Parts: sequence; structure tokens; C-alpha cells
Amino acid sequence: GAACPSAGQIRAAFLRFFEERHGHRRLPSAPVRPRGDPRLLFVNAGMNQFKPIFLGTVHPRSELAQHRRVVNSQKCVRAGGKHNDLEDVGRDTYHHTFFEMLGNWSFGDYFKEEACSMAWELLTEVYEIPRDRLYVTYFGGDPSLGLSADEECRDVWLSLGVPASHVLPFPLKDNFWEMGDTGPCGPCTEIHYDHVGGGRNAAALVNQGSPDVVEIWNLVFMQYSREVEGNLLPLPQHHVDTGMGLERLVTLLQNKRSNYDTDLFTPILDAIHKGCKAPRYQGLVGDADAGRVNMAYRVVADHVRTLCVCITDGIYPGFSGAELVLRRILRRAVRFCSEVLQAPPGLLASLVPTVVEVLGDAYPELTKNANQISDIINENEAAFLSSLERGRHIIERTVQQMEPSTNFPVEVAWSLYGSLGFPLDLIDLMLEEKGISLDSAAFNELVLEDAKRKAGGPQAGRPGNTNTHLDVHSLAWLQSSSVPATDDSPKYAYTLGQHGQYEFSPCQATVLMLYRDQSLHKEVGAGQRCGVILDRTNFYAEQGGQDSDQGYMIRLGQQEVLFPVESVRLCGGYVIHEVTAVEGLRAGDQVQLFVDEAQRLACMTNHTATHLLNFALRRVLGDSTQQRGSHVTAEQLRFDFDAKGHVTVEQLQQVEQVVQDLIQKNEVVHMAEVPLRLARSVQGLRAVDEGYPDPVRIVSLGVPVENVLTRDSEAAMQTSVELCCGTHLLQTGSVEDLAIISERQLVKGISRVIAVTGGRAKEAREIGQCLAMEVDSVSLRMKQRITSIPEMQNLSKEVGQLTKMVSSTAMPQWQRKELQTILKALQRTANTAIKKLELQQAEKAAQTLLAKYCNQPVIIDTVPADSLSILMKVVNQLCDKSPGTSVLLLSPQASGEVLCACQVSKNCLPAFSAADWAVAVCTQMEGKAGGSPIVAKGSGNAKGMQGALTTALEFAQSKL
Repeated sequence: GAACPSAGQIRAAFLRFFEERHGHRRLPSAPVRPRGDPRLLFVNAGMNQFKPIFLGTVHPRSELAQHRRVVNSQKCVRAGGKHNDLEDVGRDTYHHTFFEMLGNWSFGDYFKEEACSMAWELLTEVYEIPRDRLYVTYFGGDPSLGLSADEECRDVWLSLGVPASHVLPFPLKDNFWEMGDTGPCGPCTEIHYDHVGGGRNAAALVNQGSPDVVEIWNLVFMQYSREVEGNLLPLPQHHVDTGMGLERLVTLLQNKRSNYDTDLFTPILDAIHKGCKAPRYQGLVGDADAGRVNMAYRVVADHVRTLCVCITDGIYPGFSGAELVLRRILRRAVRFCSEVLQAPPGLLASLVPTVVEVLGDAYPELTKNANQISDIINENEAAFLSSLERGRHIIERTVQQMEPSTNFPVEVAWSLYGSLGFPLDLIDLMLEEKGISLDSAAFNELVLEDAKRKAGGPQAGRPGNTNTHLDVHSLAWLQSSSVPATDDSPKYAYTLGQHGQYEFSPCQATVLMLYRDQSLHKEVGAGQRCGVILDRTNFYAEQGGQDSDQGYMIRLGQQEVLFPVESVRLCGGYVIHEVTAVEGLRAGDQVQLFVDEAQRLACMTNHTATHLLNFALRRVLGDSTQQRGSHVTAEQLRFDFDAKGHVTVEQLQQVEQVVQDLIQKNEVVHMAEVPLRLARSVQGLRAVDEGYPDPVRIVSLGVPVENVLTRDSEAAMQTSVELCCGTHLLQTGSVEDLAIISERQLVKGISRVIAVTGGRAKEAREIGQCLAMEVDSVSLRMKQRITSIPEMQNLSKEVGQLTKMVSSTAMPQWQRKELQTILKALQRTANTAIKKLELQQAEKAAQTLLAKYCNQPVIIDTVPADSLSILMKVVNQLCDKSPGTSVLLLSPQASGEVLCACQVSKNCLPAFSAADWAVAVCTQMEGKAGGSPIVAKGSGNAKGMQGALTTALEFAQSKL
């Protein structure tokens, strides 16, 4: 044991070997948040950051393009998406959500011989792994793709002294690597290790899923590109991409059989044991693991590593994409901590220093961010534990009230899911423990309904919309009965905490009346959807272009019953909350209201950003620019305004810059209610044409409202001052960033922009940068002298694909316009070049045939041609140069298809028709044809080509 190298030494030896012995450049790990790749949730392989090199899209002047041979240890996360190991983690001793991938790469430098020889040298000489325990596999070929076995690779291994009985061929699924459905690919060779050894031959166990014989290193030789049509073409440059999981390698070199028994995990497992009441970790799995205690150890140890790495790299637990997956990881770890390990709250965050100790040397960014990681884990854990506690009470109470042998009420499950963020699998698990099931189909219907409602925006077919839209009679009754209007001032009751986080106060209220099916009620039964009118509320009702809040309410003294609030409307001074009554509700009930804080904060950010944008548009386009409408959601903001024409690229850039400057200044957002008459007298005030309440709320950036109101003040000319009832940030810095991702004319004179803020804006910029580099790369390749038509057609196809991506991807609009202009010009250049090359090819072929047939009345022959349009051009050229000649040419293609083109001399009409001639010939080849009496074209099958040539001649002779 003492002689075993540590994980740190093993990692360092790998990097040092390639850097010092073999001249590789050592690169740091990329962050696990993918840059500019919207298809990926997390970086899940070492090659992600090098994709532009493999795809040929790397900018020739970029640092990336200078690399020839590199080595690194890459942080990887596989959870969610295609590589979803999350539910397997903990059940066995080798699945992980976070792992390290050791890799060495060659970009057009060395290939199979050097790659295999370096790998063998490292494993057998540096790590001193016994040679007789190693087995190598190579690609055994695939006749259906026309690929022969990779004998070159096999011979390299044999020449390195690997016995023939340890060099094994495997088919496509095991030994051919592909990046995706299309793109770079190639054969790979894998190195496997036999844990048992002892002189036995374990060849029969390789790739058979045996825990005794495991793959440790994969060497991929990228030499082909899979095209859209499915065929393989050789890559212009050969690359090597190798990947060896550090955890597996350490297990082997430390003479262990489980990754969790290595020093990558044992310090964390020890720290878990110190912090909980459970017995020490014993490495048990399956039925032997009573009470799933060992599984819990593994889950927590794995998940806390993932949390540390992701939070450091800027992925925080959240509500969509990678953030949502991380939230699930955190909550899964918290459950195992509290329920299985019986640990007190805070265990998870207490493990952060140990993770930093284990991984900090390799990834120094962890050390720098340790406190922030702990804080974020603690905040999220506290929120989840309180949700968990309440959820458990709700389930317990509901189960007690249920009739025996019935399904759990779907409405209750929905309120747990929607309001407390309970994952469905968690609800299922808690019910399973009680021997009760949930009607999943009915639950999924609610999920679908909710998704539709969200997708459609504020007005789209909400089934409950009638419950929030008071009819005229009900409104009249409320007013005549002196039911007071709702006091919604608590919606503005929030403050900034000392760490810059927003704190929202809950609000207590009384149910005044209930509304459903277009009538008022004093009471509604369980399971009914209704509108709830309260005396006061902290919920923001949908108005002023801002989406309504969501959240839930509880009855005072009944913490475990949640009434989800799905939408909120203002109607005649009454705020109506659309609610599904989990239990009966009646007028006079006392309730407490909780707003969905993440959604509210996102709306606040986007609403303040809308004011910044309005100001910036006026500053850049002139004071006559008037707002025509806006819509603020948690995801984005939309802004409509007067415009004489399209906004130019330069103007879009200037607008974004003005907004950036205001964000940088971190101006205070001043808000105050003032008499409408006074507000209207403010010079430079921005207001849209709508009925404002009196008093009205003024929102002023950087200048206190009282200064704006003083007589002759021009403060509102220099900053954003608007009449607005929306909820706003308290300082502009929290917007972080704004990117305009769309700008178009709705109708003549009115333009619409869509913008995103914060992390979404940053992501849009990163994607824009990546696409700009790809366009740049195509431009440079287009400038090279290309003489091959297929090569030019491929470039043209690439331009087409990029054009599609640029028009459909969320990226800064100014950049989209720039790239679209460049791509349009490139497409024209490519089309012109293809036409020119086709004409040259046609001219050459026509000259050869003219010399061969010299003014004969009929020319029938086969010629090579890359496309039907080239073949047609050859026929046209021949007939132009020899007007009395009728011509029919066939061109066999690599695919087995035969192209046909013909033209009949005008002297031979009407007896001789080109269309009839082509049909006769192509029918002979089991194909189709068509055209006019003068020119026609078609295609058929190569099998019938000889017969077709005979038919062509006989047909012509019969007509002439």
C-alpha cells in the first residue's frame, strides 16, 4: 500500500510524460460549462474544446489553430442529456457524474505508430503495469461501409511486442468512434487491463462487460468524415484523440477494485463518516448494502465533487438546462445525507474543503472559490430541506385522509411539483415507501397543460383564464357591496441583502371572495380551479407588459397545504389569483403568500433592462423614437418602437454599448409615487399611451425622483425616467449584460427588438463568437485556389448550413447581420466558382468528343461528369460547335446511378424527339426521363447501361 502512487502523482506523471518526453504543450482544463455549443449541457469529454480543430472551423489566426500536439487533464460531467449517468451513480462502484479525462492529442502531427508507442511506453515503463495484463483491441473492418480492418494499427501493436493473442479485432460498435451523426470519425484502438492476471489468458473477457477486465485507454484515429448522406470521406488532416479516465487508472495503480477505494474518494468518505451518524463506509453494493448506507456514501462523495466543479465554473443550481440538472444533483445528495446517513444540515457544504484538498492542486480555481461554493450549497440545501419537510407533512396528511386502495390525489402531487420544486421521481419514491401510487397519466396531463400555457405566453389558451377575468356583473356586485380593492403595495416590499441578494417578504392576507364559472362564490370545493380575491397581496398581476408572478399560498396554521398560484390578474382594482384548490377554500380564510422568487427576480432584471434599452434607443436613434409596446418575461424582453427603417449594425452596437455603460455605473433605481399631474410635467419623460393610475409610479435611473420633479429640471433628458408600475431591480449592475438577439420591422415604421440579459446574454455572445470564427474560417478557405468541383460544392454546402445556423441561433443581432452579409457574398462567390468550373470541365469534355467523332450526325458515348448539370453543359457545347449533330451522353456515377442528357439537332425535328429518345434509353436502365423535343435528361441504373447504349443508337437510326 505504501508504495502505491497517489492520484496526484499519477495525474502529474501523465502530463509530465507527454510534455517533457514527447514535446506536447500542456493546456489547463476547459471549464465544464461548454463554450458556444448549445447542444451540450456540460463538457463531457476531453475533446469538446478541440471540436473546432476537428471540424476545420477553427480560426487560422486563433491560438487554438497553432496547436500541433497537446496534453491535459479535463474536468468532465456526464449527467442529463445523452450521457446520463445520474441514476446509476451510487448503485455501483464505477459510475460518476464528475470525472477527469487524461488525454493527449495530435492535430495533423503524429498518427497511429507514435500514438500507440507512446501509450505503451507510459503504461509499461512509467506506470510499470505488467505487460501480460494488458490487451489491445483494433477495428476489425466493416464490409457494409467498404472499410477494411485496421491492419496498420494491429501491426504497430505487434511490432511493440504485444503478443498476437493479446491483439484482438472488434466490430464497428466497439472500435469505431464518431463525434455525432455527421463529422469527423475513425477507427480506435482500446487498451484493456486484466485485474486478475496470474499468467491467465483473459482475451475472451475483453469487451464482455466483465468487472475483471476493463478498458482503461481509448486512442481514436480521426481519418474520415461522415457526410450527411452517410458515406465516409477521408479527412484532409489526420488527428489523434486519446482519453483515459483518471479514476479507473488510479484504481488499477493503487491495486484496488473500486474507484471509491482510491485516494480520490477516501478522504471525502472519511469526512462524510465524521459528519454523520452512519456506520463507516464498507464498499457494499446491491442486497448486501442494508439500508443503502454505502450507496448514500457513494452518491454524496460523487455529487459533492460535481457541485464543487460546476459552481466554480459558473453553473449554479437553477431552473433550466445544466442549472436544472445541477439542482437535481444537489437535491439527490441532500436526500441521501438527511434520510439515509441521518446527517445534520450542512454536511454537504462541510465536505467542500476536503474536495478542494483532493482536487485543488490540479484545478486551482477550486481553492479560490471554496467559500462561495459552500455558501451556494448551504443556501440551496436549506431551501430544499424546508421544502422536503413540508412535502413530507403534506404527503403524510393526505395519505391519512385518503380512502384505502385509491391513487394519491393528482392535484396535491402537482402542488408539490409546481410550488416546492419536488422532482416527480421523488414524489413516486416517497409514495412507494407507503405502498401508494400516483396516476402518472393524469399528472402528465397537468404537466403538458402547464407547458402549453407557458409556451403560449400570457394570453395563450389558459384553461382557467375565465377565473381571473371578472365579468361586469360580478365587478358591479363587489363595488356595490363595498368590497375593498386589493392593496397590492406589498409587491414592492423587497430589499437588497448585504451579499447583494434580493430578499422578498411573505405577505399575510384574507380571502374576500372566490370566483369561478363567471360568478362569485363564498366557498369552493377541493380540486376546483378558481380565482381568489384577497384584501392585500405581494403578487404582481400581469400589467404594463410584465408577466404575472407565480408561487403559492398556504392557510395560516396549515403549513402543509399548498395552493399553487398559476397566474394573477388585475381587474377593476381587484387582484385575482388563479389557484387550484387542493382543499376547500372559503371567504374569511387567512392565508400567507409566497412568490416564486427566481421568476420574479428574472422579470425584475428584464424590466429594468427594458428601461435601459428604451433610453439607449432614444439616445442613438433620436428623441423622436417612441415606445409602441413591450413585453417582459423571465426569459427575455420584447420592445416595439417607432423606426423609419431597419436599425443598422452600427446603431445596434451603439445601443448595446449605452446599456453596458449604464450597467457598469451600477446606478441606483429610484422609485416613487407622485400625482399624475406633476409626473406629466417632467421634461423628457418616457410614457406610453395608456391609462395611468393617480398617483402614478415614477422609475428614475441614477437621479432621485424629487430632483426629476423640480421645475425646469432637465435630469430626465440625461437619464431614463419612466412612468411604470412594474417591479424593478434596486441597482442597474444586477442586469450584468444585455444582448439584442433579434430586430425586425413589424410593419412599416414600427420595429421590434428582443433582448436577453445576464447569463443568457453572455451565452448569446459566446455562440456569436464561435459562429463568427466558423464564418471566418470558410472565408479564408474560399480565397484559396480551388479547382475541384466537389470541394467547392462542399464549401457551398457549408456556407448554406452556416447561413441556417446564423439565422436561427440566439446571438447578438448586430453580429447576425454582419455574418449574414458575409455569408451572402460567400454563397455568390461559391455559386459563380462552381458554374465556372463546370463550364471548364464541360468545354474540355466537348473538345475531346468533337475530335473523336468529327462532324458525325449522331454522337452516343459515356463521359465522366460530376453532376447532371455538367453533363447537360457538355451536350450543349457539342451541339453549339456542331449544329447538325444530335448527341446523347451517359455518365456512370460512383453510387451506381447513370446520368443521361441529350439534345437533338433542329434539322431532325419533328421526326426525332429528344424527350422520346431519353425516355427510351432511361427505361432500358429502369429509370425515368423527361424534357422537350430539343433537350432532355434523366437517370437510371448502371446494370442496364450497355443495353441502353444499344437502344440509343437503334432509336436514333430509326428516326434519321
